[in-house]
Amino acid sequence: MRQLIELRTAQNNQRRLVEDPDALESFTAVLSTINQQIRRLENQVIALIDADPLWLALKTAFREIKGVAGRTIARLMAHVPEIGTVSGKAIAKLGGLAPLAHDSGKKSGKRPVRGGREAVRSILFIVAEIVRRHDPDFAAFHATLRAAGKPAKGIRIALARKLLVRLNAKARDVRKALAQLA
Repeated sequence: MRQLIELRTAQNNQRRLVEDPDALESFTAVLSTINQQIRRLENQVIALIDADPLWLALKTAFREIKGVAGRTIARLMAHVPEIGTVSGKAIAKLGGLAPLAHDSGKKSGKRPVRGGREAVRSILFIVAEIVRRHDPDFAAFHATLRAAGKPAKGIRIALARKLLVRLNAKARDVRKALAQLA
């Protein structure tokens, strides 16, 4: 699906440069087909999630956080199947949201956020901003970081990490509850 979304973006970008009506019609037809394929795949993913008891329970738990939508849930389940089975630090590292040391000998460098799974990190940056608008806890955390003079990128990373850790905790609780039922 990611490839179709990238293709749609490329087609839209190219379409902006075209002025010929016949070429525009061609772009419209191609974009229509791409959008149909994306919708078809999204529906298949939703059906797969709804058919599996664990995934359905995770979806329900994740949707409790206002701003976390179905597309986010599908991406998380696809790119981080370990969610709920590892610690908060480990999930942050998997998501590429943990600061990694850049030290050597007596030199102590910055600890940039790098590595991990880019697809997870990119969606969490967007979703964390949406969650911040709806969740008072995230809004207060954002305000605290801003008042402390943290850079905007650092705040984005901190919010995304907080969201991922919270989702991981919810997934852990769901997995425990389902294990007790079995």
